[in-house]
Amino acid sequence: MAIAITSILFLLIGLALGGGGLWLVILGGSIFYLFAGLMFIITAVLLLMRKAVALWVYAALVVAALIWAVWEVGFDWWQLGPRGGLIILLGLWLLTPWIRRPLGFKSPTGAIYSTNPWPLGVPVIIAILVAGYSMTTDPHDLSGDLPKDVVAAAPPFGGDVPDGEWHQYGRTPFGQRYSPLDQINATNVKDLKEVWRYQTGDVKRPDDVGETTYQVTPLKVGDTLYLCTPHNWAIALDAKTGKEKWKFDANSGMNPDRQHQTCRGVTYYHDTAVAAGQPCVDRVYLPTSDARLIALDAADGKVCESFADKGTLHLETGMKYNPAGYYYSTSPPVAVGSKLIIGGAVNDNYSTQEQSGVIRAFDINTGALLWNWDSGNPDVTTPLPEGQTYTTNSPNSWSVLSVDEGLGMVYIPLGNQVPDQLGMGRSANVEKFSSSVVALDINSGQLKWVQQFVHHDLWDMDVPAQPVLFDMTKPDGSVVPALVAPTKQGDLYVLDRRTGEAIIPFKEIPAPGGAIPEDKTAPTQPISDLTFSPDPLQEKNMWGVSLFDQLACRIEFHRYKYEGRYTPPSLQGTIVYPGNFGTFNWGSVAVDPERQILFGMPTYLAFTSRLVPAADIPPKGQDEKGSEQGLNRNDGAPYGVFMGPFLGPLGIPCQAPPWGYVAGVDLRTGKIAYMHKNGTVHDMTPLPLPFKLGVPGIGGPMMTKGGVAFLGAAVDNYLRAYDVTSGAQLWQARLPAGGQATPMTYTTSDNKQYVVMVAGGHGSVGTKPGDYVIGYTLP
Repeated sequence: MAIAITSILFLLIGLALGGGGLWLVILGGSIFYLFAGLMFIITAVLLLMRKAVALWVYAALVVAALIWAVWEVGFDWWQLGPRGGLIILLGLWLLTPWIRRPLGFKSPTGAIYSTNPWPLGVPVIIAILVAGYSMTTDPHDLSGDLPKDVVAAAPPFGGDVPDGEWHQYGRTPFGQRYSPLDQINATNVKDLKEVWRYQTGDVKRPDDVGETTYQVTPLKVGDTLYLCTPHNWAIALDAKTGKEKWKFDANSGMNPDRQHQTCRGVTYYHDTAVAAGQPCVDRVYLPTSDARLIALDAADGKVCESFADKGTLHLETGMKYNPAGYYYSTSPPVAVGSKLIIGGAVNDNYSTQEQSGVIRAFDINTGALLWNWDSGNPDVTTPLPEGQTYTTNSPNSWSVLSVDEGLGMVYIPLGNQVPDQLGMGRSANVEKFSSSVVALDINSGQLKWVQQFVHHDLWDMDVPAQPVLFDMTKPDGSVVPALVAPTKQGDLYVLDRRTGEAIIPFKEIPAPGGAIPEDKTAPTQPISDLTFSPDPLQEKNMWGVSLFDQLACRIEFHRYKYEGRYTPPSLQGTIVYPGNFGTFNWGSVAVDPERQILFGMPTYLAFTSRLVPAADIPPKGQDEKGSEQGLNRNDGAPYGVFMGPFLGPLGIPCQAPPWGYVAGVDLRTGKIAYMHKNGTVHDMTPLPLPFKLGVPGIGGPMMTKGGVAFLGAAVDNYLRAYDVTSGAQLWQARLPAGGQATPMTYTTSDNKQYVVMVAGGHGSVGTKPGDYVIGYTLP
């Protein structure tokens, strides 16, 4: 009976592998799966015939599979396992008495002898030993240490922010995500304990869009934390206890056309012209998902009606087209001097008639428009006259801006003109400013310089992250005001922030061609000498938990168009790698301006995009909700685009892990010191497995003078602390929901240092939603 069942099983496996393997060979892929399928079929037939040679045939498969697997991926356990796991398990089954006895022989005396196990047993044992050895190696780990020496003893942090406070999204206008506090350090961080937990009450709703996310980094001013929630509530908490002081609901409503429902932070401002104790001397500015900016009294959360239109600034003013739900500000404006400078998020790939990506400066007290910089009309920055409109669909800035008040410049990370994957008809200004960092004069909005990181962007490679400013000390002792711009494609551009010129060199390299007939591609694309850009994908990088889904991913790999980074969009379907989540995203990187080192979390997850002719796009459904994944309609354009992560049939990435790292960089040399896998599959699988594969993440790190970096972000629900010097993990705390936000730190009146993390989940990556704000300190 065992022989018959085993034969049927082997026959089914052989037919599946053989059929899929033949398809793969026709597509130009590996012959192994076809070979393996044939060997399974032959083994099945021989088992049915009760032939002992079946074990010899299967032994040949084990040997061939082992040689093939090691040749493709070396001693990488997480790639060897799917290639050989099923084969070895079935080999062990063939070695059991239930199989070997029927394959044996009967002696003249009538005794029954099992067939010799060693022809199969030896290859199986060797394969198990190879697997065991591979578990002791980590071919993806780069070990090393960052320099410990303090290069600049008293560097500028940007702004006048006390050491124990956190006044802007990246702590200061420089966006360094660095705190000069050292009470919590690499020695004692292991003792960190949760001391308070607050729930906002703003939870994900059944009618929310898929991209509902909780990405806020709280501010800390005086004894109070200020934060916002995905549905645009502003909240003030006691910084020591986490108890609520006040809550304000912007009543921004629900709209299924919004692509995102999130708030990354609020903006704080102290008005020196108002007497202490008067209303609105301290203000909090709340951006909303229905395109408003609301001024609130930081003391009690009441609206400051002297600002704009009874406390509300309407950001849709000046837009030629104003479809509801297509434009909003997910990131806080920057406050500098007497100005609020703000960009806005425009829905990707919804329509050719969307709002402008204009950057505007408003009087921080009155809300009066002071200047506007529209990349579609970049030379005219005087306030737009009434009755005129900004350029439709010009590249927008949805992330966080940085400011150097001493140089008089604000630094803008710019996105692309929508539709992202269609480049025909773009103006010369769009081609110049798309996917770049621009520096504008704080007082006039006039362009100071522009540095572009993707030419003729067809991949949604926005510059997604707040530029980080610091003063670099060069080997000769000279100091250069520097800017670090992390990009989705994995490059870190280090520029002189006075001029935009490279400090760490970058160059142009040839880029793939082959755009659709109506479009074109840029012949070259820039790449930095400091890059986390991955090697191009190959068929051998395809992954799965078994031979079957790995085979399916290999077939899909060959069905898509892919010639490496910047393969243009196509009707066939194109692999985009690095993908739309980017290697770096809005969480940016953390920079220690004293040691002049960087800590980041590069992520690697391939996406796919496929152009869909407008005639093939179905009418919009009434219950259709906004999303960057799935079908993006591009109303008014000749093509829509179907896009999403490159996943296998089981819903896991088709590319092999690791998908996420923590990394350290010496900015003075431009060298990567270490890269370590970050995160486990604890929350990616039905069982809470602790396997440290290195998982995708979206969020950002924070670093302290104590030599510790804090990071949530990964798709397992943990907040972790790392030794900045080596990248070693020092501590972790389980979060009640996804931690797709950036942590922050501060001290209170009792001189205790706290770390605060928001845990609310991220709709795009599927982490658990929640409404938690959690404080940690040393006992």
